[in-house]
Amino acid sequence: MDARASEFDSGNGHGSGSQCVASNAKPGSGFGVAPKKACVKNKKIAKARFIRNFKPSNNIPYLPPEAEEGNIEYKLKLVNPTQYRFEHLATQMKWRLQEGRGEAVYQIGVEDNGMLVGLLEEDLRTSLRTLHMLAEKVGADITVLRESDVDYDSDVSRKIAEVLIRKVPDDQQFLDLRVAVLGNVDSGKSTLLGVLTQGELDNGRGRTRLNLFRHLHEIQTGRTSSISFEILGFNTKGEVVNYSESRTAEEICERASKMITFIDLAGHHKYLKTTIFGLTSYCPDFAMLVVSANTGIAGTTREHLGLAMALKVPIFIVISKVDLCTCATVERTVRQLERVLKQPGCNKVPMVVSSTDDAVAAAQQFAQSPTVTPIFTLSSVSGESLDLLKVFFNIIPPLSNSKEQEELMQQLTEFQVDEIYTVPEVGTVVGGTLYSGICREGDDLVVGPTDSGQFHKLTIGSIQRNRSGCRVLRAGQAATLALGNFDRSLLRKGMVMVSPEMDPTICWMFEAEIVLLFHAKTFHKGFQVTVHIGNVRQTATVEAVYGKEELRTGEKAVVLFKFIKHPEYLKVGAKVLFREGVTKGIGQVTKLQPIAQYQLSQSEYDAA
Repeated sequence: MDARASEFDSGNGHGSGSQCVASNAKPGSGFGVAPKKACVKNKKIAKARFIRNFKPSNNIPYLPPEAEEGNIEYKLKLVNPTQYRFEHLATQMKWRLQEGRGEAVYQIGVEDNGMLVGLLEEDLRTSLRTLHMLAEKVGADITVLRESDVDYDSDVSRKIAEVLIRKVPDDQQFLDLRVAVLGNVDSGKSTLLGVLTQGELDNGRGRTRLNLFRHLHEIQTGRTSSISFEILGFNTKGEVVNYSESRTAEEICERASKMITFIDLAGHHKYLKTTIFGLTSYCPDFAMLVVSANTGIAGTTREHLGLAMALKVPIFIVISKVDLCTCATVERTVRQLERVLKQPGCNKVPMVVSSTDDAVAAAQQFAQSPTVTPIFTLSSVSGESLDLLKVFFNIIPPLSNSKEQEELMQQLTEFQVDEIYTVPEVGTVVGGTLYSGICREGDDLVVGPTDSGQFHKLTIGSIQRNRSGCRVLRAGQAATLALGNFDRSLLRKGMVMVSPEMDPTICWMFEAEIVLLFHAKTFHKGFQVTVHIGNVRQTATVEAVYGKEELRTGEKAVVLFKFIKHPEYLKVGAKVLFREGVTKGIGQVTKLQPIAQYQLSQSEYDAA
């Protein structure tokens, strides 16, 4: 404490006099001078009391107290540390980088309790130089995000600095975040992604989105009907890496230390099942809801917002096409969104981003608190405020920490099959997400369940992430796996590829505790709905509603569902989302009714 208190030991007049009054002076002898030890002790107490009672001006907030875990570190100052202290700080930096899975944020000039003390210019520069040396020692890169003046109503200028430290973990090629892009049809989702990933502004007629479309009818109608993936990279200095300077995705992966993978989803209501599948199966870290400034909240906007919240995906909002509207229209759209976000069902705290400082603060608060919802207003034609969104993407940290990641990697391998392709000269290829464990080239897995509940053996050929080669796949990462000559007709979306040692639970019937969000009449036994559970999407029949004969909108119950086509691999605790026309509901799997333990196909059984 006394090292930090020395900041306040120059001319403040709080316990820094040349003499200390002895507390044990004899009566009648006047003021006695304390011994040297007592004087030092009293000075320390006075300084400690001063720091404890020191309050900044009303307009300077406290930061939350420093947490032991997480990737944010507070440092008052880093001036001339000893060798032992330097080694300790380097170890501490490694810990923070590990907690942030390759990213850490240092707040310089801030006490551990979160008080914004600030540093003199010379001390700040020295502290930043020390931080550079620490980063070099651990093999990381450093970027000063912002410097701010701290106003304590004094003549001496004090500053705090916010610094981003980034180091790609040794076992990874780059840091990876997945962002699902939601919003009503014609709100400008694909155009915005085209501008971000291609590095050129739109011409006002959707030129940049053409590179994102996968089908002829999408180009003809201008409407996304399938799920497409686009990538945006950032190098160690926080600079954008996209197709404007790189010809291939492989080049972007080589040059980038952080990758944002955008999952472009459909906005039209008739493609809703595709949008839900993208949200449930691809496990996005965040969702970006795009709202057109000139139309406001319209069409499927509320529905998409509700879906993201039901699946507990943190969401931020981008208001596009501000170049088409007056300031009053944009302001009206912002107010409309704020009202919706503050409603009891949402309970969000909207945060309008209008400067770089706002973008930095929004990225950190958004990751720390699920209730904070940043709102960006931008244009894909004029480029207005696009840089703020890029700053936000550069700083935003992953949600899961290293401990959760390690726990998942210790489990047996489980890969969810979301896409199936046939590639010339490669053979059958599956795309999806590794839910747990580690997957390597040459690994032997089993895939299923088939219509009869069987699993088939297969061997992993090669692995690709973001269109570039990869030898090892870790839990939480999305990739495509080449399966060689494996028969494509044996595969379907919703299957899983698991370790042969695993005993997967296959079931036709399962129980779920549900909430009926909306239904025109009553929900009862015999009703058929489309059920979404992770990468599983299948029609199921309501076999029983426990405790009630029927359900109405807003009511809760435990319901028994039965799949109508084939058995599925499910887990207790998985989120359930079901729909049929205007009928919608959410819930959680509470109990499985497994069929007999999974079997290999007869031919493979004989061979074994």
